[in-house]
Amino acid sequence: MAQLPEEAEYNGMPRSAIATGFVDQVLALADIPAALIKQHIAPGAKTVQSHEEQMEHAKGLEAIIALLKDRTAHDFTQYKPGTMERRIKRRMGLLALERSNLGAYCDLLKDNASERDLLAKDLLINVTSFFRDPGVFDVLEATAIPELIERLADHQALRVWVAGCSTGEEAYSIAMMCRDGIKASGRNIKLQVFASDVDADAIATAREGLYPHDIEVAVSAERLARNFVKDDAGYRVTASLRGDVVFTVQDLLSDPPFSKIDLISCRNLLIYLNNEAQTRVISLFHFALRESGLLVLGSSETIGSSEDRFESIAKSERIYRHIARSRSAQARNPLRFGETLPAIGGGDRMPQVTRQATLADICRAAVLATLAPAAILINHQRHCVYSMGPVERYLRIPPGYATLDILAMATPALRTKLRLAIDAIGPQKQRIDGGRTRLAHEGATVWFRIDVQALKGDHEDLILICFIEEHTGPADKASAESRNNAPRVAELELELEATRAELQAAILHQ
Repeated sequence: MAQLPEEAEYNGMPRSAIATGFVDQVLALADIPAALIKQHIAPGAKTVQSHEEQMEHAKGLEAIIALLKDRTAHDFTQYKPGTMERRIKRRMGLLALERSNLGAYCDLLKDNASERDLLAKDLLINVTSFFRDPGVFDVLEATAIPELIERLADHQALRVWVAGCSTGEEAYSIAMMCRDGIKASGRNIKLQVFASDVDADAIATAREGLYPHDIEVAVSAERLARNFVKDDAGYRVTASLRGDVVFTVQDLLSDPPFSKIDLISCRNLLIYLNNEAQTRVISLFHFALRESGLLVLGSSETIGSSEDRFESIAKSERIYRHIARSRSAQARNPLRFGETLPAIGGGDRMPQVTRQATLADICRAAVLATLAPAAILINHQRHCVYSMGPVERYLRIPPGYATLDILAMATPALRTKLRLAIDAIGPQKQRIDGGRTRLAHEGATVWFRIDVQALKGDHEDLILICFIEEHTGPADKASAESRNNAPRVAELELELEATRAELQAAILHQ
């Protein structure tokens, strides 16, 4: 049973429950007691278990979670036990198993990979839609996004992170609003939307960008005409809109976060995490956001005890502004996050193990965000499967239907070197120096090297490509140029030879 969303003060939970398809009755609150009585269910009634039964039940739940961690790509140890238990019992009910016998279900999972995957899928809880909770989007469109755009310098990018994006509807919704806001401002502002989720299948759906015809209910006809192409299969996201959104598989609790973000939307994800995990996620958002950046949470979620890091600007819509670090905040929590490595202060109130884990996560994230090179992982079809760092400097989404082919996304000058380096990878050569090249970034010339190496994946061989910037000061440049230009001449000769090699290869394969 679920309450009528129209009469609920916070309708996110009943709407999410109804969307699962497993709700039998949607009733007004006043009608639910009578419906429960009719089903002979006493409100609040619980089965009394002995201490031994409770311990056995807890062990069964822990065993299932541990099994999923070992045998699947998902770690649910930080999820709320109650949420997981309900989902597990639903799967047991579908298999006609006694719901109190978690041990028997665990034994089944050990031998049944298909059921493990189905359970993991159920626990991920992918529920989303375009412009979900319109009131939130009304506030974002009317005031929040225009204010963010106004604070940006010309040619600077508006950076958005949609954490827990599921199948992509919310990411595209926010991207459409941001595009409209930038156009209305008349400013030369770029848009970068990063959308992440732990579910690889959901990310694959989001990347494809094909949605059923019924999105007409939530998306205005004007936005449909500008951002979608209609065909018999449904509405397909245009290449232009798709090019503004980068989708990636990411575990928010273990993978590095994005950085220098203006707007984070993470709605209805925290409600499934325990208190410790919620605190870690809010700290990551604190690290990822620029000062005065915005955080949007779900209707039943809050920032917890982080009032000194965030201030509410739209209470009912759960929109918060990232504020400066206060002295009281530093005394309570010694982690001070910025766009560089975090500083570490004196004592704290966190348990030592939790504190060390948090420090390790934040340090790792900051090092990757500031010191590690841009890197992209591809398979042997040259399709990008994962990326980290500022890869947008080197790769672009080409016009037309979206593609994950790294060569299609590379500039012509870079494409030649990438192709030769990738093709050179083989049993005898596990690592290739792809050479040195340059690009123009924010009015300056940036030199970088291409490092390509073969990696062993769980299910297939992969190739890691790193773009390693070479930082050369003005004095170094002047002295180098004054000595001679021989190294640069040699570099140009190598580039010319590489171009000739690729041309010859293309002729031979025609």
